[in-house]
Amino acid sequence: MNISFEFFPAKTDEGAEKLKQTRAQLAERNPEFFSVTFGAGGTTQDGTLSTVLDIQAAGNEAAPHLSCIGSSKDKVRDLLNTYKSHGIRRIVALRGDLPSGMLETGSFRYASELVEFIRAETGNHFFIEVAAYPETHPQARSAMADVDAFVHKVKCGANSAITQYFFNADAFLYFRDQVQSRVDIPLVPGIMPITNFSQLARFSDACGAELPRWVRNRLQQFGDDRDAIRSFGLEVVTGLCERLIREGVPGLHFYTMNNAQPTLSILDRLGL
Repeated sequence: MNISFEFFPAKTDEGAEKLKQTRAQLAERNPEFFSVTFGAGGTTQDGTLSTVLDIQAAGNEAAPHLSCIGSSKDKVRDLLNTYKSHGIRRIVALRGDLPSGMLETGSFRYASELVEFIRAETGNHFFIEVAAYPETHPQARSAMADVDAFVHKVKCGANSAITQYFFNADAFLYFRDQVQSRVDIPLVPGIMPITNFSQLARFSDACGAELPRWVRNRLQQFGDDRDAIRSFGLEVVTGLCERLIREGVPGLHFYTMNNAQPTLSILDRLGL
């Protein structure tokens, strides 16, 4: 079972030291790669490069996220050349969100256009990961339009896809059946450990990931009891992963939030 982990660039020296420790702990599980998020409008773009290079220097494969919205072709071309010059071979190609106050989308409107551009500029140098939304992208016109958009994005040159996190395995399996009858690439579930109810509810509402009513009710019931939230969250997410593994998923991609222990606890339960 392939596993991979997502980080975001640290903004402080303390955060950088914590991320270094987190990376070292998770590296012991022999991940396929670590991905690093990319802030729109320049907010964390320098941090993405430095974090990726740190991961690479430690002997692990790193995959920088590359968000295209609000960016120019020249800027993306420069980034691709920078990553190439440093020996990076994997990229997570995303549309991203338009930064607050910015009115122009830039040279790219959709991630499919970014994938197409990467292929035109660099051939097969990069292994390209793209995003998938089992519960439908929140800005999609319809669920079917979202599936069509995903299929088009894959046909533009994607090698593999990582999903938005979800807690409803049936939603993922139905989406997988829909898309894999039309395109044949690995579809890797994104997994979000549950450690903080208010944060999770906020993230889920923003990105369109359903937090099932029974899970939401249980988490609300625990109030400020962090140990109870983490114990219940571990049970829920481990059960989700166990079902996905039985269903033959090619891997699991963990949204770590730069914390090792919640993900390690799940991996220990899974024997990974």
